[in-house]
Amino acid sequence: MTDGILGKAATMEIPIHGNGEAGQLPEDDGLEQDLQQVMVSGPNLNETSIVSGGYGGSGDGLIPTGSGRHPSHSTTPTGPGDEVARGIAGEKFDIVKKWGINTYKCTKQLLSERFGRGSRTVDLELELQIELLRETKRKYESVLQLGRALTAHLYSLLQTQHALGDAFADLSQKSPELQEEFGYNAETQKLLCKNGETLLGAVNFFVSSINTLVTKTMEDTLMTVKQYEAARLEYDAYRTDLEELSLGPRDAGTRGRLESAQATFQAHRDKYEKLRGDVAIKLKFLEENKIKVMHKQLLLFHNAVSAYFAGNQKQLEQTLQQFNIKLRPPGAEKPSWLEEQ
Repeated sequence: MTDGILGKAATMEIPIHGNGEAGQLPEDDGLEQDLQQVMVSGPNLNETSIVSGGYGGSGDGLIPTGSGRHPSHSTTPTGPGDEVARGIAGEKFDIVKKWGINTYKCTKQLLSERFGRGSRTVDLELELQIELLRETKRKYESVLQLGRALTAHLYSLLQTQHALGDAFADLSQKSPELQEEFGYNAETQKLLCKNGETLLGAVNFFVSSINTLVTKTMEDTLMTVKQYEAARLEYDAYRTDLEELSLGPRDAGTRGRLESAQATFQAHRDKYEKLRGDVAIKLKFLEENKIKVMHKQLLLFHNAVSAYFAGNQKQLEQTLQQFNIKLRPPGAEKPSWLEEQ
């Protein structure tokens, strides 16, 4: 094992058993998905570092390598443009070559881990936090779906109550013998609509906040996690490559390859450790933000629902004022009556 490969305080190298499992660490994706993830980022051939015009040129853009040109048999000397075009082609070839080598090594490492012939670097504490985040996100997505369903049902109920109140009011005018009975039922439905609109505003605010937490805050952290996991795979791939070279014979040619492999490994190690730190920081801030947001939203939801079913119109209105929520005018066509300040 090469010196300094792992940060001993935070990570450890876990051998893969014959059944492809690393200790008790759960696998959240299938092999096919992981292979797709390795292959998803192809080389970017749209840009190169060579531009037309040299140091004093206009720098209008890059010189494309034409796909339909045939080699010329003319003895005319090549100009600066031809030299630049060859430079671009060479640079693109190097990009493809590096991407191919990296993809091969990562695929080899992934298959080695899955089929029990290799080892992987694992930060057990961080991995458990990541798995907990994924599980939490799934549960919050379920709450979000149920919250949206509740909003739709409340809106439908409001439309029915509004129509029923109008029908009672009309019958009150046309049925003198039942005018009083139809009248107070129409007023009751009107009051229920008003309280329902207030409740709907509170629930919409709750759903909107959960949606932001799940689709933006949590998703942003998980994007960094994906980058970290890709960097971990690259790190282990080049670590394995370096270990194999270190165990081989030492001669002049091997020594140069070993030094090159050590430099490449160090670069991937630095990238891995940086992303590991980024993930740890984002997980910490996400947890703090989640607690802060949910403390507010759960209090809002509880107070609004309790006041609504208790028929306490004053408490309902106070709840919306407490959380700075404004209702849209009753004539609005959209089901969402929410308007945040």
